[in-house]
Amino acid sequence: MIAIIAKRVDDGLADTSEISELARAAGYTVAGELTQKRREDPALEIGEGKAEELAALVEANDADAVIFDNRLDPYQTFNLGKKFPEGVEVIDRFTLILDIFGQRAQTRKAQLQVELAELRYELPRAEAKASLAKREERPGFMGLGEYDESREQDIKNQISRIKDELDRIAATEEDRREQRRESGFDLVALAGYTNAGKSTLMRRLAEDVGIDENEDLHPDLDTTAESEDRLFTTLGTTTRKMDFERRDVLLTDTVGFIGDLPHWLVESFKSTLDEVYRADLVLLVVDVSDPVEEIREKLVTSHDTLYERNEAPIVTVLNKIDTVDEDELAEKREALAALAPNPIAVSGKEGTNVGDLLDRIDTELPDWERERLVLPMTDDTMSVVSWIHDNARVNDVTYGDEDVVVDFEARPAIVEQSRARAGDLSRPVESA
Repeated sequence: MIAIIAKRVDDGLADTSEISELARAAGYTVAGELTQKRREDPALEIGEGKAEELAALVEANDADAVIFDNRLDPYQTFNLGKKFPEGVEVIDRFTLILDIFGQRAQTRKAQLQVELAELRYELPRAEAKASLAKREERPGFMGLGEYDESREQDIKNQISRIKDELDRIAATEEDRREQRRESGFDLVALAGYTNAGKSTLMRRLAEDVGIDENEDLHPDLDTTAESEDRLFTTLGTTTRKMDFERRDVLLTDTVGFIGDLPHWLVESFKSTLDEVYRADLVLLVVDVSDPVEEIREKLVTSHDTLYERNEAPIVTVLNKIDTVDEDELAEKREALAALAPNPIAVSGKEGTNVGDLLDRIDTELPDWERERLVLPMTDDTMSVVSWIHDNARVNDVTYGDEDVVVDFEARPAIVEQSRARAGDLSRPVESA
């Protein structure tokens, strides 16, 4: 499919790099682009002359679609469509993003979130269509389609149904997170904009070490995180056990952020972001090769999203240092100091400074408690000692004639479970 990119800005330069990447991510070949600096035209978004120029560009390239890096209302979409040959689709930024989401949605949760976003996008258009049709007292006013007064309520009912199902999925996932914590796992989440290298970094940290859990209950654990130079490779979440000596850590890669998203779209995917909000530590990954102003803008937006509901510490990871020299890296560190006062600079691709990142993760995760348990010598004592070895960091084990003393460090939940297991050992065996 061939697409022409269009973008209008009020002032400044019209950057089309991101919308072009989005178009390619959706499967389009970008054959040309047109930009304009002016106030929005209510009828066409761009000026009449530019619209004619855009139409010529479409015909010259035999394009299948025109993709605007702007939000178009139904009226503008209809008017623009009349300028182009029959069959040429007019797509705005948010329609394109929803298309990409739909292509990437593999799980039931992801599919529901995409459907919810589409309905939230459609609702105001249905309301506008109804308002216009009523005002003019004729269906299909201005080519906006036939008015159906029940459509608005249908959309609202569907939104309510999907939100209820997503709430049930979220409750199940919260139970899963708590089970993992009770099993001694620390939870670390990767967050950041698309193409920051999160999936590449995950492969470096986790080395594809899987988790032996039920495939039906935990489908996200069986998907290897891809590492490709394209947007939205990760729409859902992927969880892997980290290659970590001191702790048992689960690392989750989440959906990438993207700029200029309306609240209704972010809200539709908030259940995916729960993996970030409920983590013990968040690694906020940014592409250090981006211009410093772009990095700053992304950090501000990311912080606004994360600090809204997140209580865990956030560590900024300056990724892709293999693409910049030392002087540029130092300049960007200094320029971003207010937003990222103590970042970790790494290369997920080359593995540079990954050891430093692991040390930082260990430092930032919740402190472990130290415990000294005295276990009575019974037939089941060694199984408890073995369990502590599996779920904690054992400092010393002393074997006596009547008891075993275990000195170890672990998460508070593991310490509590070990005490309970020790208490079970001390209970006398009832006679039959």
